Amino acid sequence: MKIQLIAVSVLLAILVLVSRAALGQVSQSEANMLGNELTAIGAQVAKNASGTIPAYSGGLPHNSNVNPLENIYKDEKPLFVITSKNLDQYKQNLTQGQLALFAKYPASYKMPVYETHRSAAYPKYVYEKAKKNAVSTELTATGNGLKNFDETIPFALPKNGLEVMWNHVSRYRGGAVSRTTSTMAVQNNGSFTPIRATSLLATPYALIGGYDESEDDNILFYFRRSITSPARFAGNHFLAHETLDQVKQARNAWLYNSGQRRTRRAPSVAYDSPLAGTEGLRTVDEVDIFNGAPDRFNWELVGKKEIYIPYNSYKIADEKARYSDIIQADHLNQDYTRYELHRVWQVQATLKETSRHLFAQRTFYVDEDTWQIALSDSYDAHGKLTRIDEGHPIQLVNADVSVYASTVTYDFLSGRYLIELSNEERNAYVFGNQYKRKEFKSSALRRAGK
Repeated sequence: MKIQLIAVSVLLAILVLVSRAALGQVSQSEANMLGNELTAIGAQVAKNASGTIPAYSGGLPHNSNVNPLENIYKDEKPLFVITSKNLDQYKQNLTQGQLALFAKYPASYKMPVYETHRSAAYPKYVYEKAKKNAVSTELTATGNGLKNFDETIPFALPKNGLEVMWNHVSRYRGGAVSRTTSTMAVQNNGSFTPIRATSLLATPYALIGGYDESEDDNILFYFRRSITSPARFAGNHFLAHETLDQVKQARNAWLYNSGQRRTRRAPSVAYDSPLAGTEGLRTVDEVDIFNGAPDRFNWELVGKKEIYIPYNSYKIADEKARYSDIIQADHLNQDYTRYELHRVWQVQATLKETSRHLFAQRTFYVDEDTWQIALSDSYDAHGKLTRIDEGHPIQLVNADVSVYASTVTYDFLSGRYLIELSNEERNAYVFGNQYKRKEFKSSALRRAGK
């Protein structure tokens, strides 16, 4: 009997440990690796074995007195350029989607590869919250939400694929920020029409007055988007309250239509619904490469890999470049891109048998230094590669945050692609905004429409 009791006690202890690992909590001793052998948000500090990925040394320092879009690496030349002719030499560090682009456009597609710079850096309080969350934040029982979570980076020491994806979804974005972009659906002949819009994003903590439990419970961030051109779309507004658990409480969304002059709820802005204004080239949950509820997929953490990913993409953010310089038929002008070798987390998403989605399988590659998705490959029910998403990031030294300067979605079925750019926009990024909570109420859309 005594032996049986000991066995049961050991089994219970194991189950507790397993459940904690599954839910995301780690011990304080594990969390103490953050800021030591791991960076403050969980990346490996050490260089790789060959030295082609350097050790992390703190990233780019804060500087509010410079143009944050200035290319500090402008004098660097590519170490080499990958083409269809020398592809075999580098394919072990490429994704299936990248290989597919070389196969589809063998005469024109290329990847200029530069020296790797681990430029990411964040405010001190972000690091403090990451360490706090590591020992306290848990996935809900379903995995569709977070408990005991404080604003950003819940799982600096992830145990599974779902935790990695939550790090991307909830990563630090700058607090309260406005962004002006143009989104272009590029036709097969290279023609495009910019849809210009200004977006406002704020976490509850960044609003005037800060977090309010009665208002902000289960809220990850607030988001507003206003289209300013072309004329047929101008004056349309979109508002979303992004929830932490979108299965428990679906994303609250509203649309204001300038033609109808009315605000209405938008209950279907989720999952694989086509994103308005993209001509069917992007689903709602492809915004930011992935967003929203994760419940329709099973998530597997494949592990870490060294991949050539877009990085320090200041050239694609160059304010002197025109959209017509960057956009061309088939794929963007790769002379404006920069790829570097970085460590990424590979996460495999497989559609549940009981769920429906345009994609049956998705593979995500998440940068270890920023928790931003760098690349994703999406497959249909027949296992055919149909979409490739790329995020081209830059480190904004005035705000200590890494953001996408551009995102690109390649649609293999139509041969077209969708791209977001800000080169021709004034005040493309504005941080430190002071937003009132009422600016993210549905009534604000009516006021904006008037």
